[in-house]
Amino acid sequence: MTTEYKKIPASLKRVINRVKDMYPNDKEIQKLFENCFINTYETTLKEDEAGTFVITGDIPAMWLRDSSAQVRPYLTVASEDREIASMLKQVIERQWAYILHDPYANAFNRTADNKGHHQDRTKMSPWIWERKYEVDSLCYPIQLAYLYWKATRDNSILNPTLKKVVEAIYEVWKVEQNHEENSPYLFERDDCRVSDTLLRNGKGGYSVKTGMTWSGFRPSDDACLYGYLIPANMFAVVVLDYAREMLTVMKETELAEKVTKLSREIKAGIETYGKVDHPVFGEIYVYETDGDGHVNLMDDANVPSLLSMPYLGYVAPTDQTYLNTREFILSRHNPYYYEGGKASGIGSPHTPDHYVWHIALAIQGMTAVERGEKDRILATFKNTHGSTYYMHEGFDADRPENYTRSWFAWANSMFSEFILSEMGIYVPGSPLERQKGKELDNRVL
Repeated sequence: MTTEYKKIPASLKRVINRVKDMYPNDKEIQKLFENCFINTYETTLKEDEAGTFVITGDIPAMWLRDSSAQVRPYLTVASEDREIASMLKQVIERQWAYILHDPYANAFNRTADNKGHHQDRTKMSPWIWERKYEVDSLCYPIQLAYLYWKATRDNSILNPTLKKVVEAIYEVWKVEQNHEENSPYLFERDDCRVSDTLLRNGKGGYSVKTGMTWSGFRPSDDACLYGYLIPANMFAVVVLDYAREMLTVMKETELAEKVTKLSREIKAGIETYGKVDHPVFGEIYVYETDGDGHVNLMDDANVPSLLSMPYLGYVAPTDQTYLNTREFILSRHNPYYYEGGKASGIGSPHTPDHYVWHIALAIQGMTAVERGEKDRILATFKNTHGSTYYMHEGFDADRPENYTRSWFAWANSMFSEFILSEMGIYVPGSPLERQKGKELDNRVL
């Protein structure tokens, strides 16, 4: 890992010290948390005249998804630290500028320098690193803006630019409800693996109208097998409700009503076309569907995932269909669930077979309801960092010293959020915080 390092704010140091106090006899967790928690702040934030740019780590581009997830743990101190709050706001505003530049792009350059996959036969510009259209890439910036607003109570974020961004996202999601007839989006890449391009001359797999919104690619940046990616549509339902709440405060009634209607249409599509009756597990959610009878039964390590439903806020962790789905995806029935001598968990077709992802382990831990499962996840983290004291993309379930991406800040932030949740520290306004509040209320009752 070669980069410049930033001075760590006192607020982040206090969080690190709280973790050390929580785990006084566990030097492994202390070192892992300190390294991972400050990794995004210390190594991936690049400041310039346009604000704060967030690289993924080993890739010098800013993904809308990754940048949101990378800075998310810092929302826990945003109310007390103006420097952190300012940084978060700059990230949000930069994301907005990119979305308004091209809402179909998923990753952007720091400057208009023509770096990126310009061999792609799609509508590119010098600002765009990659133009793989992913529903979640538009979900994450809404989520980050909403959680920033909840954490800081900074109403200046509720401004005309936010309205323009929501309008742009709304229009894309409406168009992509009927991808076959209305969409202008095409994506083709030459000389690549099949998961890096779309079939049918860039149009993607055939789909029919369902009420859901179409996605070309998964949050792994791999092409969807079928165009309706269920976890991404679930995420869209949640963030459209966030948008409605912010727009209502802004007195933007007309747009608030539009996003509410779209949210209901997408949710109805999920509940109608996104579930099957499994012979072993009962009613479960599918990963993808074309709305025409074809479904893909699996889960992927990247978030949004089926495993992450309660983390996203689509369902409660005790929802029966979720529990059925969870049992399915944490079993050998899921083709990307791997079991090895050092770890068991969800991987991805994006990485080699038998490689478990730390991101998926963090989600499993944060959505678990049993103490024993959380403890097993914590032990797995300690045993699978490959002696680097950082998290990785994927690692061999038998030999964790074999891994992909030594500098992958998203995984480090997800591990950090898992540890914070273990201490009862949650991002203000997040589904995990709300769920914990309900648990406490139930205990009082």
